[in-house]
Amino acid sequence: MKETASAKLVSSANHTASPFGTQFCDHMTLVRYADGRWSEVETLPVGPLPLHPASHVLHYGSSCFEGMKAFRMQNGGVRIFRLDRHVERFQRSAELLCLPLPPADIVEAMIRQLVDLCFDDIPEAPGALYLRPALIGTEENIGAAGAPSAQAMLYVLASPVGDYFSRGGHGLTILIEDQELRSTPGFGQAKAGGNYASALRHVVKARKEHGADQVLFCPNGDVQETGASNFFLINNSQLLTKPLDASFLHGVTRDSVITLARDLNYDVIERDFTVAEVMDWIQTGEAALSGTAAVLSGVGSFVHKGATYKVGDGSTGPNTRKLSDALRALQSGRTEDRFGWLS
Repeated sequence: MKETASAKLVSSANHTASPFGTQFCDHMTLVRYADGRWSEVETLPVGPLPLHPASHVLHYGSSCFEGMKAFRMQNGGVRIFRLDRHVERFQRSAELLCLPLPPADIVEAMIRQLVDLCFDDIPEAPGALYLRPALIGTEENIGAAGAPSAQAMLYVLASPVGDYFSRGGHGLTILIEDQELRSTPGFGQAKAGGNYASALRHVVKARKEHGADQVLFCPNGDVQETGASNFFLINNSQLLTKPLDASFLHGVTRDSVITLARDLNYDVIERDFTVAEVMDWIQTGEAALSGTAAVLSGVGSFVHKGATYKVGDGSTGPNTRKLSDALRALQSGRTEDRFGWLS
């Protein structure tokens, strides 16, 4: 594994040694698509990719990716969390990008092969092995602005990780953006780099001007998602979130939290809601972000129109902690896999 001594520190209790996603295992898996078929899976050392400067991805953004985690179980084994749902979403992103559709069995084989290779580098819970499949268009044609790439490369990286937000029990600071969109309408459900790039300038500005960790996009007051996570409002009996549509990413962690909330007897409400409702809710309730990297992270304050509004006492709320702990326990095998999510 690259920088092994530092990366092993990722599994320590405080998870502060290495920023999330900056350490990598020694190997990656890779396949290529050309002439209508996929190549055999290769295992290669992690390093620069051979790309022609006219590659479609470099000019027309033909790329998508996925993110999932493998966890070390208490018995020493390793399981991947919701692999089938992540592969399904990866294929959907490829369709939206008009990229060659990678067969599910090939993607799964690449991921499992890499997990086996990286077995010794997987940290103990709550750390994990973050897995990043990426699909890029590689056709050498700068005149193909109006055509999909007929060639592609799919590779999978593995990164031992700790917590994405290293805030301890402190809640996140979120700026509410009530005018701008996070992504192109109808394209938000794709896990594509362009969606993150379009949100980035807002996140950078929010961090610089307000010390915010993320931006919650609420065009015309309609609460959608942050630049990198889905969004929940939670109290002692309810969990409120926006219903799925094409404007935002269909999070696998979002679905997992909703399933666990129902199992724990929360009343799950999926409906559209407004910024005004968020401001009202946080008088007595909680707010949280969900994602593969973020898991379920509590919001401590919102910044809106220049004013700061605290959520509770500014720390992660008890219901957010309860749901987060339940999810982490299931992912690491400390509780029964009653939903069949580990494979």
